[in-house]
Amino acid sequence: MESLQGRLLVATPAIDDGPFWRSVVFLLDHDEDGALGVIVNRPTPADVEDVLPTWGARVNAPVCLFDGGPVAMDSALALGVVGDQEPPVGWRRMTGKVGLVDLEGQPPAAGRLQGLRVFAGYAGWSGGQLEAEVAEGSWVVVEAHDDDLVSPQPELLWSAVLRRQDDDTRFWTTFPADPTVN
Repeated sequence: MESLQGRLLVATPAIDDGPFWRSVVFLLDHDEDGALGVIVNRPTPADVEDVLPTWGARVNAPVCLFDGGPVAMDSALALGVVGDQEPPVGWRRMTGKVGLVDLEGQPPAAGRLQGLRVFAGYAGWSGGQLEAEVAEGSWVVVEAHDDDLVSPQPELLWSAVLRRQDDDTRFWTTFPADPTVN
């Protein structure tokens, strides 16, 4: 089995409601035991400074917590995108310039991260579950771009990721959000 770590799961129109409707999930881990990721296009009204005061100034716009998924919503994790300089202490590479950031430590100096997002909760799949969902057409797997994870307009990310594909999946962006009003 090829690991999908560092790639994006993009919800297909087959997922027509619930927390994964039109979601984009960055996979943090994937192996025979299961998969774990965070939804990167679900900002919440909660301000990062209210929950993690020392990190609020390091988060890029929108400066809010993101709903990472329906599992362990009382926990937080962060993804950071580094520039060309040495990555900060507490940053662990996932793919390219994207890595997990240790929220227990001190925030890195300004400029050490090009972007930072904090997520409450995560999405998880047991062994074989994600593969079955991909096979049944609930998800497409695509390459992640570093900028996807810190997009200033996360609400447009689902469409943006699909539009850059060179197959028929890009046409899903023309589907109405609510087909009953079509």
